Amino acid sequence: MNECPQPNVRDTALIFEGGGMRASYTAAIANALLDAGINFGHVYGVSAGSSNAVNYVSRDIDRTRESFTELVRDPDFGGIRTLLAHKGYFNAHHIYQEIGRPDGLLPFDYATFSANPAQVTICACDRDTGSSVFWTKADMPTTDDLMVRVRASSTLPIVMPPATIGGHVYYDGGLAEGNGILLPKARQDGFKKFFIVRTRPKPYRKPEKPKASTLAFFWRRPAMRRQLRAWGPGYNRVCDEADALMDQGLAYVVYAEHMGVENSTTELDALRRNYEAGWEQAQRDLPAWKSFLGV
Repeated sequence: MNECPQPNVRDTALIFEGGGMRASYTAAIANALLDAGINFGHVYGVSAGSSNAVNYVSRDIDRTRESFTELVRDPDFGGIRTLLAHKGYFNAHHIYQEIGRPDGLLPFDYATFSANPAQVTICACDRDTGSSVFWTKADMPTTDDLMVRVRASSTLPIVMPPATIGGHVYYDGGLAEGNGILLPKARQDGFKKFFIVRTRPKPYRKPEKPKASTLAFFWRRPAMRRQLRAWGPGYNRVCDEADALMDQGLAYVVYAEHMGVENSTTELDALRRNYEAGWEQAQRDLPAWKSFLGV
């Protein structure tokens, strides 16, 4: 169990964007915050950002890095073999519900996560209603409860089988409120200042319309088709809002300046380089972060 200092940033929400393996870049941002002793009182994450969020709260620097780099060496991580076996291109059950157990390949430090006074909020989308569901520590009293919810938040349509919790089937939190960036939820929770960690450069915006193949995959799921159509426009609105808040001095947005991978990249060397690029950006920008946060 790691030491759990009291939060020294209470008035600002830490928000991690999703992005699949692009989170190898933002995992370095999470670790730079820990290394610098910047401890937020509330952390939000969606999809791959939910992994960064819970790993940050567990204060496990090695796991935060390895989750998006070294883990791809695991032969059961994913690929064509697991896709053909109907386990997904990313083997979600193995990645989230097996390796994080105490005897797993990459154990999750639940004792530190639980003892840390920092709060955490992650999000997923209900497949059958399209509604957003938010989970906090109270919903995750065990490692298994936590990991299945991180899996649910991270379940990309088509390439990963969905997670079932309490009889409900869930897909990626990017399809839910905030469309991949939990800024609206943090505002609803009362925050006025935000530290937002993006997996995209500042100019990036999503296409307004989803791929026809993705809509076709959910031809029997009208709620999912509705959420898919709303994803791009909603994401772009949140990006615009984040940019505006930064201009007003109410947000600091860490834009990924040198993103070197895609969301499905599994090449270890490329992921390692991407992590290092994130770390280098963090070291350069750290004084500006501290100035904004007042630490």
